[in-house]
Amino acid sequence: MLRALRFALLLVAGLALLTWVALIVANKTARRWFERDIALRAELAVSGSRRAIVSYMREQEWKELNALLAEISRDERIMAAGACTSELRLVARTREYPARFGCREVAPHVRSGPEPAPAQETPWVSFEELPGGKVHVSAFPLFDQETPLGFVVLLHDFSFVERREATMRQFLLAAFGILAACAAVITVVAARLSWRSWSNEVRRLLVDGRHKPEFQPVMQDVRALVERLSEERDTETGGRWNPERLKQALGRHLQGERVVIVANREPYIHERTGDGIKVFHPASGLVTALEPVMRACSGVWVAHGSGSADREMADRQGRVTVPSDEGSYTLRRVWLTRAEEQGYYYNFANEGLWPLCHIAHTRPVFRSEDWRQYQAVNRKFADAVCAEVDSEDPVVLVQDYHFGLLPDLVRQRLPRATIISFWHIPWPNAETFGICPWRDDLLHGLLGSSILGFQTQLHCNNFIEAVDRYLEARIDREQAAVVQGPRTTLIRPYPISIEWPSHWAASAPAAKECRASVFEELQLEADALLGVGVDRLDYTKGIEERLLAVERLLEREPSLRGRLTFVQLAAPSRTAIERYRNLGDAVERLAARVNERFGDKTYRPVVLLRAHHEPPAVFRYYRAADVCYVSSLHDGMNLVAKEFVAARDDEHGVLVLSQFTGAARELSEALVVNPYDIEEASAALLTALRMPRREQQDRMRSMRALVAEFNVYRWAGRMLVDAARVRRRGRLSGRLGEAAAHRL
Repeated sequence: MLRALRFALLLVAGLALLTWVALIVANKTARRWFERDIALRAELAVSGSRRAIVSYMREQEWKELNALLAEISRDERIMAAGACTSELRLVARTREYPARFGCREVAPHVRSGPEPAPAQETPWVSFEELPGGKVHVSAFPLFDQETPLGFVVLLHDFSFVERREATMRQFLLAAFGILAACAAVITVVAARLSWRSWSNEVRRLLVDGRHKPEFQPVMQDVRALVERLSEERDTETGGRWNPERLKQALGRHLQGERVVIVANREPYIHERTGDGIKVFHPASGLVTALEPVMRACSGVWVAHGSGSADREMADRQGRVTVPSDEGSYTLRRVWLTRAEEQGYYYNFANEGLWPLCHIAHTRPVFRSEDWRQYQAVNRKFADAVCAEVDSEDPVVLVQDYHFGLLPDLVRQRLPRATIISFWHIPWPNAETFGICPWRDDLLHGLLGSSILGFQTQLHCNNFIEAVDRYLEARIDREQAAVVQGPRTTLIRPYPISIEWPSHWAASAPAAKECRASVFEELQLEADALLGVGVDRLDYTKGIEERLLAVERLLEREPSLRGRLTFVQLAAPSRTAIERYRNLGDAVERLAARVNERFGDKTYRPVVLLRAHHEPPAVFRYYRAADVCYVSSLHDGMNLVAKEFVAARDDEHGVLVLSQFTGAARELSEALVVNPYDIEEASAALLTALRMPRREQQDRMRSMRALVAEFNVYRWAGRMLVDAARVRRRGRLSGRLGEAAAHRL
């Protein structure tokens, strides 16, 4: 045993020495490679533009030369560029070009002849330390035939070399660790060969359970190890995004800073009832998606305090910690007057922008007074955001069409903020968007964002098209960005999703129990068939078309009469708007007509439940249903479809899904239909009700795998990691700019 240990120690010492030598050699070799690579990149950058530079220098067109140098410095590694005449006068430079590299300082190092440099020769190279890190300086002479015109100086960011060297060192150290582990394994094998009798005793102990008192500590350690491995196996996510991974990503990329989310809808509403103050969860896809993210991030949610008891539960600043049993994050409530709420929310946002962005054949209404209220409320929310941040460069997530002006308002007060705006609803084509009288203001407001996200690539394309048509801005189509002066806004698709696993699904009873309890409430026979729809009462959701499809299904398939019941959970929404009140009445009349045609005293084919339902009740219906029909006429994503999939851990049930939802691009195993085509929709419902269990299982299993992988934590993680990259780039640019200003 001692010999084996001595051998292992000598082996580890030898590996450590070998690793040390390898580190020295690898560092020197890698640095030479990097220097040659940067010199070659600099040479290529100048060579590709040499003719144009010579022409501008000869004709003394300094403005065009400045523009050309700015274009050259767009390379991600080139930090600054300058041009000097043969009289050593700096005639052109980029904004970040530092004063220490003046023409007189650089000139002695530049070749004096027009002949090409030898293949092995590199231009003058210097490494200087700036606040942003080490800088690689290259200088290239310029000649008009044999007449010297001056020279060009390029500054490259050399800090990446140190990062790569650190990565290489980590790799070598990891290799050393693996080899050291192998040495330890060799030691263990040697020990086992030397202690054969001890091994045999342990083997007998594990096989038949006999053990001696001296083996008790070993057995306790073995049991603890087995239990720990079992727990890790049960909680293994296979790299899937979850709350813990999101927290780790925030810690790694944002150093654990809290995130400020701005949304009109609050995740917890305190209402005064006859039984005291109760907490309600609003029927909102946005809340469904963002609330789990905030529980993982522990930040601040800024929202309109709309509950009748909201003020009582908040402090003087409108803050309250939620959820009350966990205290995961802070909810900052903003108080609005009735006039503000009416003008900003009901009128401009939901009578103007909502129908403008949805193809649902409702005419948008725009009024000047509503626009003034929209501006005032956006300013009020900007004040609240700025009061909640704890740094000069916070991360702010602005949600949805209620805050089209907010990004630029925050940007004006916090120029270094990283602002991610996510537009949850569709973005219309440029011609449709042009209807809005204040289209330019909205575009300018949204372009205050660092990143502007939409549900689909089509919506991104529509936004870029609108900017191209109505604003003076440069469109960088390769990077999918809008450039206005020094500000760049990235336009990205981020398909939103739900939490996985859903804590509502996890707390719900088993599917069989849910089905039994729902059937008992509805007084259905055991062999009845149940369809379900879950929506706010909104004209974009296609509820009328849905009930027409159910009516047509009962017409074409008489055997389903008396057996099929379709339950529509319809949460009242925006009842202050006449179009929504009319919709509610129309749905009531349509449901009554279907029930009168095909129902009787004991049977109602359509059960319309016009009330708010808390998530536990909704998930009970999801689990009990044979089919869920999502018939949106136009939707950015529609999370009801994904919630239904998440609820069906029994892998039964069929999803019938409108082709006009963003979810239809992801959940291709659903029965995708055109909700306007009543014949097609009713045929899909019939197919769903007759689908064999095995096919249901295959389709549901595939959709559940997709929703599990592309969950809301992945959605938030992608946005926040992208924001962290933008933030780092901005900080580096800021340091270079400060260094250049200081030198000048």
